[in-house]
Amino acid sequence: MSGSQSAKDFFRPLAVGAPMPLTDIPARPSRAIHFFDPSNPKMAAKIPDMVGTVDVLLGNLEDAVKADNKVAAREGLVEIAKKTDFGPTQLWTRINSLDSPWVLDDLTTLVPAIGDKLDVIMVPKVQGAEDIHYVDRLLAQLEAKAGLDRPILIHAILETARGVANVEEICGASPRMQGLSLGPADLAADRRMKTTRVGGGHPGYLVRQDPPREGGVANLEAQRATYQQDLWHYTIARMVDACAMHGIYAYYGPFGDIADVVACEDQFRNAFLLGCVGTWSLHPKQIAIANRVFSPSVEDVAHARRVAAAMGDGTGAVMLDGKMEDDASLKQCLVMVELAEQLAAIDPELKKAYDSIEDQQSEVD
Repeated sequence: MSGSQSAKDFFRPLAVGAPMPLTDIPARPSRAIHFFDPSNPKMAAKIPDMVGTVDVLLGNLEDAVKADNKVAAREGLVEIAKKTDFGPTQLWTRINSLDSPWVLDDLTTLVPAIGDKLDVIMVPKVQGAEDIHYVDRLLAQLEAKAGLDRPILIHAILETARGVANVEEICGASPRMQGLSLGPADLAADRRMKTTRVGGGHPGYLVRQDPPREGGVANLEAQRATYQQDLWHYTIARMVDACAMHGIYAYYGPFGDIADVVACEDQFRNAFLLGCVGTWSLHPKQIAIANRVFSPSVEDVAHARRVAAAMGDGTGAVMLDGKMEDDASLKQCLVMVELAEQLAAIDPELKKAYDSIEDQQSEVD
């Protein structure tokens, strides 16, 4: 919210007849945001069968869609949305960048045609709050004209140094803000980082074990182990803090090495542990990885439920398995339990796994 705006005005529609802004962003499961090209007939044909297997399907209109295919992608997304019942799966789109010649047509076409189906619009290369303000007002005008009864949310991609520097004001720029994703490739280029990888660590970004000491003297010629570091740790952590501050959600972005499923899972897990709620999927094999990583394990959910049960009213402290659990522990555990319940509601396999915990605990009791 800008300093010159009244707090009372922040949650009022930006256009007469537009739907009321949300005061809280719902925590809908979004472990994998699966990108597809609506101009690709083979990809488009697979979308109905993917409903229910992935939390978010995203029709991509920006990068990876050639200039000659921009109109076809936009029209293809409209056709797919109109004829598909998405059920529990969210429908998102990534529009073209705000400085492109296609973005205005993206918005003025999609909102009237399929605004009732679109949950979130992903905006690339967001530099500051002014970018969000532009999309915010335009969406309100289009929603009013289309007679929509709920606001379409905005998701921003952090892929410029300026965007990262302005991350807090971006998160707080509009009640529509749903979350942020890391865009490592464009961000690396903008920062002049010396990597051509799309996400993941780098063997040149490392720490080295101290040299062994012999008779009190360091042996600098000895072999020493090295440990590869994560180039994106700082940015993800800053993004998570900004999102948490504003009640919205942080996501890891693309992992470009499709074949390296091990490194992909490692990167996704790092983001999950830091507080991200989901990630992008560029290939169907990454959906399974994301669903596994961004779902709490059965063991973690079992422990969280034990702590919640033992803590009672949430005050004081208890000892479980030799470890102290207190109100801070309870808050962590309740986050885990809430997520497990949300995922169980849409994922039958997870529900079966999580329900088995209750059965086992009932037998113990």
